Amino acid sequence: MTEAARPQRLAYGSGSAQTGNAPEGTPRVSVLMPTFEHAPFIRRAIESLRAQTLTDWELVIVDDGSSDAMPEVTRPDRTDPRCSYHRSEENRGLGAALNLALAHARAPYVAYLPSDDLYYPAHLAALVALLERDPDAVLAYSGVRHHGHSQDAGQIDGLALQLVQVVHRRTGDRWIERDEVVTDDLERMFWSRLRPRGSFTASGDPTCEWVDHPQQRHKLIRESLGGGVNRYRGYYQVRQPLRFQSSEGDPLDEAALYRQFRARPAPVPGPDRLKILIVGELAFNPERILALEERGHQLYGLWTPDGIGFNTVGPLPFGHVEDLPRSGWREAVRRIRPDVIYALLNWHAVPFAHEVLLGTPGVPFVWHFKESPFACLERGLWPQLVDLHTRSDGQVYISPEMQDWFETALPGQVVHDRTLVLDGDLPKREWFTHDRRPRLSRASGEIHTVVAGRPFGIHPDTMGELARAGIHMHFYGPTWGPWWRDWIARTRCVASGHLHLHPTARQPDWVPELSQYDAGWLHLFESRNGGDVRRANWDDLNYPARLSTLIAAGLPVIQPDHGDAVVATAALVRRLQIGVTFRDFERLRAQLADEQLVAPVRENVWRQREQFTFDHHADRLVAFFRRVIATRARGR
Repeated sequence: MTEAARPQRLAYGSGSAQTGNAPEGTPRVSVLMPTFEHAPFIRRAIESLRAQTLTDWELVIVDDGSSDAMPEVTRPDRTDPRCSYHRSEENRGLGAALNLALAHARAPYVAYLPSDDLYYPAHLAALVALLERDPDAVLAYSGVRHHGHSQDAGQIDGLALQLVQVVHRRTGDRWIERDEVVTDDLERMFWSRLRPRGSFTASGDPTCEWVDHPQQRHKLIRESLGGGVNRYRGYYQVRQPLRFQSSEGDPLDEAALYRQFRARPAPVPGPDRLKILIVGELAFNPERILALEERGHQLYGLWTPDGIGFNTVGPLPFGHVEDLPRSGWREAVRRIRPDVIYALLNWHAVPFAHEVLLGTPGVPFVWHFKESPFACLERGLWPQLVDLHTRSDGQVYISPEMQDWFETALPGQVVHDRTLVLDGDLPKREWFTHDRRPRLSRASGEIHTVVAGRPFGIHPDTMGELARAGIHMHFYGPTWGPWWRDWIARTRCVASGHLHLHPTARQPDWVPELSQYDAGWLHLFESRNGGDVRRANWDDLNYPARLSTLIAAGLPVIQPDHGDAVVATAALVRRLQIGVTFRDFERLRAQLADEQLVAPVRENVWRQREQFTFDHHADRLVAFFRRVIATRARGR
């Protein structure tokens, strides 16, 4: 290799970091400690640093906007001249916290000790020794204990090097910050920037612990661990739209997705405006609630602290909703004096919605519930759910079948003049405005169907039958998790050439991307309730969120023939004539290939798309709110 072609090794910070020497009075290692809401952890972490055999260190604590007792808990450490404490008034994210710590770091070596993790006594000494022995190494890393009693000699399988494992030479590189992207991939955030500067060397000894607990940042981000953009946003109270990509999911750019909503001015509230306090979470299509604001109503949000990744909580990325604090929310409710509380939607929100119901006895309360009574039974939430249905002033059921089921579960307590039927996941009409694309089947002569999301009920053997019938299947969505990887591998064996995987189709892509298919699949299942709603399960009562996605693209929905069973989607498809019913896959292919049969269905779907937007029902929902308010004022 010529000298010109040789990778350049840049200077490593102040002093002669290649040998570990530094100006007099400079510590040997700067230990960076980012922290957020970790007051119960941090003393243990700091004491593990004090126990190091290498004592020539400085600790740079960056409190990233904690609301807990962090300033008080760390006060004793600030008397140590080796410790400094820096605080952001609001949470700015891991990258910003580490960059602030780097700006205060003085040593030629940089180590990381997140406030919920631990060093073992020889950790710093061992890693610094590695770097001092090898001038070509830019980073040294240890083994690590993790997930309780698991232990690795180096990098944990399936994860990047963790902060607590690493010591590296100080360089001019900076961490990726939140405004660029949110990710749990530390390789992308920083380690990849160091690799051109030198080698990474491993000690092989587990000299630290990556402590396992539910609020670890990677768990708040990774979808397979119950995280995702909404759980991350809710935990860190992020108020701006995010560019978000976990190490296993598809990229999401909320700034681009919601730009049209954020950019427009808020409508001037009219004289008959309602102040609507939205409580709980919004699941999918959260921007739908802006249809209420467009009608001149004022929106506030009070969000459950116990959501999951795909259930939307505030601060909302599209704006136009004033958030109330979870701490002291009762005082905030008294301050704004809402006309009605609109609480929703899934079982995760039940405990918090119930708390708000009991804590706001003077405010009309509407409960909109979707998924699902059976989940509440399994998780011990049935008593709270019963309270929400029987003590609220109004109840919204997602389907007629769901209302019928609750009439059997709560006999005599479902009062029809206090109820409304409205699906809980309807999207905003702006996503329905694109033109359709030509169908793939016109060019290929083969049938192409689509699933928007996970393949509920569609097993590899089912895929084999579809392939033998000449039906292609296109899946849009993330492909993470061992179950899904195994599903893909097995399906490719039995349905060669008929399985097609695509990234998640975001709302602007629904019509242009999905309209090229012949039909779309809902959840595939066989109902066993025999026509008795008491025997119905969640599949029988549900309208899947993907229903509106498929209808937006003008796709007939594919339904098994459920006979006389009580099935909400089957009843809706029959009533609106928007689907294709099948008994076997050969017959399904013949139906989808029969243009005289399916073309009228396709056009019927296209004509009725507006019914599957929240905007279409917003006036009806507001009228229901007003009826509830009036009934409450009369003293029901």
